[in-house]
Amino acid sequence: MSVYYTSLDHFVLLPVLLLALFGCATLLFDFWVFPEAHQRKYLLIFLGLGEAFAGWAFWRQGMALAINGGEISAFHGAVVVDHFALFFHWIFLITTLIVGLISYRYLEVRDEHHGEYYGILMLAQCGMFFLASGNELVTIFVGLETMAVSFYVLVGFLRAEQRSNEAALKYLLLGGLSSGFLAYGFSILYGIAGSTQLNDIAKAVATRSHSDTILFLAIATTTVGLLFKIGGAPFHMWVPDVYEGAPTTITAFLAVGSKAASFALLMRLFASTLGSARATWEPLLIAAAVLSMTIGNLAAITQTNTKRLLAYSSVNHAGYILLGVIAGNNTGYKGVLIYLLVYTFMNLGAFLVLTSLTRKGLAGEDINDLRGLMKKSPGHALWMLIFLLSLAGIPPTAGFFGKYFIFLSLIETGHYVLAVLGCLYAAVAIYYYMRMVKAMFIETEEEETPALSTSFGMQVALVVTGVMTLVIGVYPEPFVRLAQQSFQR
Repeated sequence: MSVYYTSLDHFVLLPVLLLALFGCATLLFDFWVFPEAHQRKYLLIFLGLGEAFAGWAFWRQGMALAINGGEISAFHGAVVVDHFALFFHWIFLITTLIVGLISYRYLEVRDEHHGEYYGILMLAQCGMFFLASGNELVTIFVGLETMAVSFYVLVGFLRAEQRSNEAALKYLLLGGLSSGFLAYGFSILYGIAGSTQLNDIAKAVATRSHSDTILFLAIATTTVGLLFKIGGAPFHMWVPDVYEGAPTTITAFLAVGSKAASFALLMRLFASTLGSARATWEPLLIAAAVLSMTIGNLAAITQTNTKRLLAYSSVNHAGYILLGVIAGNNTGYKGVLIYLLVYTFMNLGAFLVLTSLTRKGLAGEDINDLRGLMKKSPGHALWMLIFLLSLAGIPPTAGFFGKYFIFLSLIETGHYVLAVLGCLYAAVAIYYYMRMVKAMFIETEEEETPALSTSFGMQVALVVTGVMTLVIGVYPEPFVRLAQQSFQR
């Protein structure tokens, strides 16, 4: 009698099993044990415990990789754990934990504090797990839809607000369309290889001509689906509306967690599985990167809503990250990982400050709401300054090193025009980030508003994101080594 679920399978899936268990437990306890509104703060404990146990499981997997090297696979190679996957799993864990910490006060202010919120956060993280560790098309697609469905619910979590409902509907429709493109591309790849395993697909693609029409169709449709997920142009149309309409905490989660998970999948596909077809997909990514930087920067200049401004900024950053994939050398892939790591802290931090501006009757989403912040709350203003400088790529913040390795990889591989364009667009980005700085430090409030009151969780999250943004910028060497170890070719 054959064994269908081995101890190795359990070891690989243990983190996601723990997250799913605590996520479901949160839903049950919300219904049976903590039905009253004032008791829901205790459900945050389940999120903390779930992340703590998942972190323990990731640590065990990291120790096993340190001893044995290579990768650990489960379910006949459908799921793998390697240094690349673990790098992203820690990003997902940190992001989910920080978003959970800052959500309690925000949901209380918006009168939408429901226990299922914390459970869905963990279920979304389960989907992210399979995007980073999936090594088989069906497994990857199931993980993608698990994450996507969770975000459809979370984006529309402010049920009394029409704007949130519209954002959720738009995200659902366009997300379903993108999933259709991705499923179509996956089906063609399956037809080419006769297998859904990425290793088998890589071998089959290597035997095909670069002018093969079927291969181009598979890569083109897969690219379209992935560009939707990362928020890259010209398939970025959902980003500003969804970022604006979603709860600010979920906007942060979407901007960091979903983007990192989608790039993990993109890198695993293009750097490994489709690596031999670079001549086919490189022009597509070059066009997407240039469009993302162009549209993202030019549209951000005109925005007065801070969430829409950061949404177009996110499109711009997606273009920068694509440049590292286009470079295609070790420096480029290392740069992508470093960029995603620093993007996690600096972008989360910026949304944390915006979340702290939310008060009864005030969404705190307009640039004018930042006026006089230095006088009213110097700590928040200084943290926001650090995050904005990092997003602009100004040293000694972490964002500088993210861009540095991307540009270095482009120069090493002879993509000089792209490197020059990237530098020029980085200068443009400084302008719209400095608009927010000007509002905080130079302009004054037109009407007196109450002082900011932040929870303990918000204070902890601000310190963690701010300190990490500075530490990576001042002492990047350990993080560079971590990125180098996480992507070894």
